[in-house]
Amino acid sequence: MSLRVFKLFTIFIPVIIIGGFEYIRHEFLLNYLTMEAGNFLITVITLLLSYLFASWMFESIERSNEKVTMGEARRAVYEERERLARELHDDLAQTLFFLNVKLKQGDIEEAKAAVSEIDNSLRQAIFNLRTPPEEGTGLEQRIHKFLKDWQLVTGIELQEKLQIEVHHFSAAEEVQLFGIIQEAFTNIRKHSQATEATIVLKAQPDSWLLHITDNGCGLQLHGEKSKKYGIELMQKRAAELDAAFELTTKDPETAGTGTSLVVRGDRRSE
Repeated sequence: MSLRVFKLFTIFIPVIIIGGFEYIRHEFLLNYLTMEAGNFLITVITLLLSYLFASWMFESIERSNEKVTMGEARRAVYEERERLARELHDDLAQTLFFLNVKLKQGDIEEAKAAVSEIDNSLRQAIFNLRTPPEEGTGLEQRIHKFLKDWQLVTGIELQEKLQIEVHHFSAAEEVQLFGIIQEAFTNIRKHSQATEATIVLKAQPDSWLLHITDNGCGLQLHGEKSKKYGIELMQKRAAELDAAFELTTKDPETAGTGTSLVVRGDRRSE
């Protein structure tokens, strides 16, 4: 039911109740009801019917809002999948071109590495498309399932600590946060040469924290390499969440190792 209909009901229902009762009282009940009794009775009737009408109206509005929220969640997930599909297309195109070059050069080892990269990319894409948004799985379950599949594909030892209160994030926020996690772990798989990784995600009423680390060779944070790692995209997602973004890493050319990603949000100002 549209808001216009609710508005009309809100305007006319009290008028109909009070006006109708006054008409009936003056036409048929003057000999049976005193003025005081009539005033009391119309107050009780108005209160009761207004309560019933308001309860029905707010329940209807809540159902409408739930439908809108579900629609927005589905749209956000589908938009995210379209972006992942475009990235997968570009990634596979580049890898296939590289594979073709290496096969022509007779470099079998590099060709095998390219085939392995294609296999990993397809496995991740299959996971992203496997669960339809209508199933309504929670964010914690989605992250856990993604990490489980990621660990099976990569063989990297993973420690995870997820503490997320129910309904802490909106549907749109879940998409942005899940996208950051996917991008970070894709970088670990593709570029870090890590053997261990950790993820901590704690979401409390007034704040939340995402912390991802690995013991790999580090990342080059400047120049064209940063675009390859999707750093700008992760920063954009963090900005959409009104969250602080911090990425620290050792340069691959130095002796140090490891990369740390921290995304921190504060809800106390909302």
